[in-house]
Amino acid sequence: MFLMEEKKMAALANVKEILMERQDEQELTPEQKLALEHCLKFSRLEPKKVKKLLKELGELGFVTEPNAVKIADIMPTHAEDVRVIFAKERANLEKKDIEKILSIVEKYL
Repeated sequence: MFLMEEKKMAALANVKEILMERQDEQELTPEQKLALEHCLKFSRLEPKKVKKLLKELGELGFVTEPNAVKIADIMPTHAEDVRVIFAKERANLEKKDIEKILSIVEKYL
């Protein structure tokens, strides 16, 4: 019987933190170096702030964990950006829901 690790979504800030710690312990693989470079360029928040942001988004009730992580990575500032994140869900968010998401994100910019 194989035991499968539980997969969990990770925001860019968390990946950056993990790779920086690993870099201190050992040499990173070429793939890990590329991932770290990507995280350094595009991560916009510190891990502690990401954790708070994800918690606030989760409390809304209609934001799934994968979408919350995407929001934390992208930090959308326009309603259309939020709609794109939720497009795969095939759920039309109401204007008030989009405004709630944008107001939460705005606190962390």
